[in-house]
Amino acid sequence: MTVRSTFQLLCAMLIALLAAGCAAVDPQRYAAEKPALELPRYFNGVIEGHGMVLDRSGAVTRRFVVKINATWKDNVGTLDEDFVWSDGAKEKRVWTLRPGAQPGQWIGTAADVIGQANGKVAGNALNWKYTLAYKTAEGKTYDIGFDDWMFLIDERVMLNRAVMSFWGFNVGEVLISFTRK
Repeated sequence: MTVRSTFQLLCAMLIALLAAGCAAVDPQRYAAEKPALELPRYFNGVIEGHGMVLDRSGAVTRRFVVKINATWKDNVGTLDEDFVWSDGAKEKRVWTLRPGAQPGQWIGTAADVIGQANGKVAGNALNWKYTLAYKTAEGKTYDIGFDDWMFLIDERVMLNRAVMSFWGFNVGEVLISFTRK
């Protein structure tokens, strides 16, 4: 094998590896899963979440409790979230949810979301993709990509795993367990 053919083989393997790492899971994969997730039904009333943020090595960096007051009017949802972090910090985020143009599609907006979150519900699963303007304690802001998956376990419990990325590189995860009150 020549140096050139070895180089070409290595490049082809690298491209294949990168392409495999970029493959996305289609929410439609979960279309038959029950119970079926209906956003206005689950996110209605008071929901409590317990979660943690992990860095890219898997170490827990912060923990939190979030209380969500969710309401709907004319098919538009408002999720008023109040976070209390393990270091005592408090944070608020208010999401507005609207159905998209296609069945199962949802659009989400919040003050610190750049543009909009695009969501797709199928079966018991919801996948959101969005970019969050994350502000550090030092006052710097970074645009962090979220690939956010929520799975309805039963009528009260939903599990959430969000993978965070910066310039396409995985920088951590957020894990949350939600419980409807």
